[in-house]
This record gives sequence, C-alpha cells and structure tokens, in this order.
Amino acid sequence: MNNAREFAIELDKEFQNLEEKDIKRLKQYVAMQALKGVTLKMPVKEGRARGNTNASINAIDYTVTDTVDPTGTATINRGSTIINGPQDPYDVIWVANSLPYINRLENGWSKQAPAGMFAVTVAEIQTQFSGPVE
Repeated sequence: MNNAREFAIELDKEFQNLEEKDIKRLKQYVAMQALKGVTLKMPVKEGRARGNTNASINAIDYTVTDTVDPTGTATINRGSTIINGPQDPYDVIWVANSLPYINRLENGWSKQAPAGMFAVTVAEIQTQFSGPVE
C-alpha cells in the first residue's frame, strides 16, 4: 500500500466481513490511533497546531481557533469524546487540522517533524494492519 486512500480501500474490504459492533469498535480504534499519532507528532512552539487538531463525524471540521495545547492532552480528550460518542457504525470519522500553515508543517517545514505528522501516522497504522511481508 502506498497511500492513505489505498489503505482506506483495504480497510473497507476487511470491514465487509465484520459485524456492525466490531466495525464500530475497529473504526473507533483506528480513529483514536490517528488522533493520538497526529496530535503528538505536531511540532510544538506554543501548541497551537496541536490545539487545532479536530475529530469529527461525516464531515471535516474546518474550525480554526486560538486554542493552545502544548501537551496535546486536551485535544486528544476532546477528540476522544467525539470518536467514542454515539454514531452509526458506517459513519466516517475525520481527523483534520485546518490551520493555514498545516501543509507546511506536514511537508517538513519544522525540524521537530521533518517527515510530517499525518503521513507518518497513516504509515504507522498501516503497519499495525499489515500481514507479514512475503
């Protein structure tokens, strides 16, 4: 698998064989791994990038605030409430950050995260679900 889209397609195939309760539980697990991974990989000067990582259901949350969260704890707790809240097993969970400079951070602008946050996190999650290489 080379990218997040291919990984999503592979997960979709796996979901077809699961019961709804298992789909929801697996989806929430993957979303929490994404939220934690991205948030904790964010470079920190003041913590604004971490504080603007959002979890949402069925649509990207484009909200940009002055929220500062240097540790990422409040952001992860806020996102966890959304990810683990009531929802249909087939709802889509989004983890996003809409700060104007987030693309620069993702593309290595900060020495704290030269490989980015989103791409690295997706690769880590893919590894969790990949079988042995033959």
